[in-house]
Amino acid sequence: MLTHKGTQELKTKRLILRRFTPEDAKEMYNNWAKDERVCKFLTWDPHESEEATKNLLNIWCKDYEKPDWYQWAIVYDGKVIGSIAVVEFSEKSESAELGYCIGYDYWGKGIMSESAQAVIDFLFSEVGLNRITICHAVKNPASGKVAQKCGLTLEGIHKEEFKSRFGEYLDMAHYGIVRKDYEKIKK
Repeated sequence: MLTHKGTQELKTKRLILRRFTPEDAKEMYNNWAKDERVCKFLTWDPHESEEATKNLLNIWCKDYEKPDWYQWAIVYDGKVIGSIAVVEFSEKSESAELGYCIGYDYWGKGIMSESAQAVIDFLFSEVGLNRITICHAVKNPASGKVAQKCGLTLEGIHKEEFKSRFGEYLDMAHYGIVRKDYEKIKK
């Protein structure tokens, strides 16, 4: 049985993961939401304006009232530089899929792995999940490195599973970890 706690503030050595506020729209828009490089393999198009970002944040902020809503702003050096969230959830299977993105200027610094590990720790230890997954476009191997650094293992490649906004069918890599394997790693 899961114990939903909603999006709680999490702290790591370098980061604060917290709820978004509408005031984060400018940093979100400028740091990643308008950037083609960041959005290339995501399910959504780059935002056309800061107002579009603010409208999305208004929706997310209302969703924080739900105890099973998990959406964090990644704060580094006092700036909102990315997001990490549960994008798929199965109450019955006690499993979740994580999705994440971070501003281009922050790629390759271990920030996303640090964020993902904090969220994985929270979801296993506080919420009580049994399984966590991450999937990414094979053409975006950096996302797979995040999963691997967090202890997830490659479970398979789904051929042409995702159609990009450019009309290209992309192969998707699926990574996962279950509670018993997570607990072995944590010992």
